[in-house]
Amino acid sequence: MIANDRLAYEIIIIDPGFSAFLNGIAQPEGFYSQSYLEARNRVWVITWNQRAQNPSRYKNSIYENIIDYQPNIDYGYEVNYKLFNYFLFAQRKYSMSLGGGFRTNRIN
Repeated sequence: MIANDRLAYEIIIIDPGFSAFLNGIAQPEGFYSQSYLEARNRVWVITWNQRAQNPSRYKNSIYENIIDYQPNIDYGYEVNYKLFNYFLFAQRKYSMSLGGGFRTNRIN
């Protein structure tokens, strides 16, 4: 679960392997600035949501839900860090790109 109690905001990630990715592969908290994470998340949320809204073209087993990420809200570092890393994880796991020139390698 990714949560910011101050904003009453949470994301629940049930994708198997994400916790292991976050704890063993992801860069540690503090490696990226919050502004960097926010910029990447903005781009990736747009792509993710476009795909989630088009289940006939994209696998709805991957893009199950729209992500309500508002660029004018400060979600804090932890939410942005974990959302960013979920996007990295998903790109690697599902061999897909959400755009923005960020390259990933597949994980098994």
